[in-house]
Amino acid sequence: MTTWELSLLATPEAVPEVRRLLHRHDHDHDVRLCVTELLTNVIDHVGAGTPATVRVAVLPTGHTRVEVTDPDPRALPLLTGSAGATDESGRGLALLDALALRWGVERCGDRKTVWCELAGEPPLDDVRAPAAPAVRSGR
Repeated sequence: MTTWELSLLATPEAVPEVRRLLHRHDHDHDVRLCVTELLTNVIDHVGAGTPATVRVAVLPTGHTRVEVTDPDPRALPLLTGSAGATDESGRGLALLDALALRWGVERCGDRKTVWCELAGEPPLDDVRAPAAPAVRSGR
């Protein structure tokens, strides 16, 4: 399992920098978007300057797991779908829900981790060789 991890202070300025770092490590657009949404939730609901840890791991299944951990186990994400057409925020979890195979929250003592899993390519050792082409006999 390959894991990328970064501890930081969750600030609006940190978000584009984390996206750039993930791009440099060849993580795709969906991964970068989910990290952005989860990190922005920490800023909006726990507070700017909150210590956070971002983790991205490629699982043995080929799926990618994104995690953002912060020190407030009480501020839980809630998928509401209440953003109106002209609202400038409130779509992050709906977007994450649409992109992810699954997502959730793990609370552990004095912190929580919000995570999601995204589809990915299966590991090379799980890929089966294509079937041999049918052999045609000539006349």
